[in-house]
Amino acid sequence: MICEMIREKLKINKIPFTDDLPEKLEIYLKLLTEWNEKMDLTAVPDDRAELADRHFIDSLTILRTEMIPSGSSLIDVGTGAGFPGMVLALARPDLTITLLDAQQKRLTFLEAVIKNTGAENTVLLHSRAEDAARERKHREQYDFATARALAPMNVLSEYLLPFVRIGGCALCWKGPALQQEAESGRRAAHLLGARLEMPIRCDVAGRDWDHRILPLRKIEKTPSAYPRKAGIPKGNPLGESKPDKKA
Repeated sequence: MICEMIREKLKINKIPFTDDLPEKLEIYLKLLTEWNEKMDLTAVPDDRAELADRHFIDSLTILRTEMIPSGSSLIDVGTGAGFPGMVLALARPDLTITLLDAQQKRLTFLEAVIKNTGAENTVLLHSRAEDAARERKHREQYDFATARALAPMNVLSEYLLPFVRIGGCALCWKGPALQQEAESGRRAAHLLGARLEMPIRCDVAGRDWDHRILPLRKIEKTPSAYPRKAGIPKGNPLGESKPDKKA
């Protein structure tokens, strides 16, 4: 029943999918509900239809575009319970996806999802974003870096862009706050070697959510000074406008 509900939602939302994806997402949904009772992984609505829309369909709306080519590498920063990274890994087995989080309990949950769904195209990485992005094996090594509901745009830029190779893209899932965050995000992205592209609407059928995905296109190398040490991007965000000094 859950499997068929998910299948119908994928069809209604015009998201391309393989025949086995609804079954894998049903396994994921059940594990998420069970594990969330033992540990606080993410907000889990009581209504399973809303859960599927909020976490699965919202994560997969990017697949209505041709933004992510076959064979791409992607790192999902602050993946939490796996949104959007784990969901994309199930939907797109052609991608190589690294799921990064600073909390081991979340990665332990994702390990269970991987084991039960057979998602062999995933790598789990236990680290702070600021630390991992300074390691040679991760710095500017990915075609895409993603994050969903993680931080304001100017902070998100510093978390994501150091992972992205030139020509690649950071994809930021954002809600209504995007309009207020866009200007400081643009300034931060510029400092980090990227430019903002047009936001992509990620409407979900039957929901009035104002959700968009903002792409940040990497056009030059990120200066070696970034990301700054762990905690500084959040405490002292890039791109903030400075108040005028009084005469």
